[in-house]
Amino acid sequence: MTEQTNSTEVCWMSSAGLFPWWLILMWGILTLLIGVMFLTTPEVTTVVLITFMGAFWLVGGLFSLGSLFVDRTNMGLKIFLAVINIIAGALIMIYPVFSTIFILSFFVIFIGFFACFIGCVHMYTAFKNKDAGNGVLGIISLIFGILLLVHPLVTAALLPYIAGGFCIVAGIGSVITSFMAKKALALPVP
Repeated sequence: MTEQTNSTEVCWMSSAGLFPWWLILMWGILTLLIGVMFLTTPEVTTVVLITFMGAFWLVGGLFSLGSLFVDRTNMGLKIFLAVINIIAGALIMIYPVFSTIFILSFFVIFIGFFACFIGCVHMYTAFKNKDAGNGVLGIISLIFGILLLVHPLVTAALLPYIAGGFCIVAGIGSVITSFMAKKALALPVP
């Protein structure tokens, strides 16, 4: 019964035209390649991806300015966002290594503060509702957030390895799902 339900869901996703099986397979292979790149050459891969992000921001800012010739609504906001995108993109393109360190460290610090906040919310809920489960989650989240805030550079250095591991798991899952979708399409529908 479960196998039939899973194949029906996969068949529906593929037959609806949203995710053809070959696209899921290509996505899985690409994700696997990125995961392997993160694990084998984490520094280069991270710098390349951050530089790509900078180029994306730079071009996006230029297009935002260009869109003002067609649509002048919210002109001040569009100019402000375009200038911020152009400056950020240009800085990343000029200083890709320093930008990578800064962006990863900022990301880790943001996650650390967010984890501390979530931990405090869980602990408040635990004390208010006398819920031990929320208390445990709150303590774990708070400890995790404090560790991130105490050692942001170490955590930032580990992020490519963590991302690589997640990419490999997601890539394998996508490849398996693509073959399930192909198999489900080959089955006759009752």
